[in-house]
Amino acid sequence: MLETFPNPHPQRDYLIEHEVHEFTSMCPITGQPDFATISIRYVAAAKCVELKSLKLYLQGYRNKGIFYEDVTNVILNDLVAACGPKWMQVVSHWTVRGGIHSVITVEHGKNPLA
Repeated sequence: MLETFPNPHPQRDYLIEHEVHEFTSMCPITGQPDFATISIRYVAAAKCVELKSLKLYLQGYRNKGIFYEDVTNVILNDLVAACGPKWMQVVSHWTVRGGIHSVITVEHGKNPLA
């Protein structure tokens, strides 16, 4: 479902950032909706992720029961499999539930810009 396109500047390392402010999934225990902002940052290799397919992919979690930690790691795994970046980071910032605010950060590879 995730589509890609050729990196227009593969000879240069540069940072690509996408913010998704309306991500939703469901708590696998209560069935209640969970809301998050998903931040995707990466340094592309040969391919970049196409945004419409990214939007549709992320909307597919709307009715899926999945824990915060799992969904953040699955998104990273799927994006890495689709576009094979040099480095990628996915951060999920979850809306407060029960007085607890959760942030999950996962990475793949080594950031060449660091």
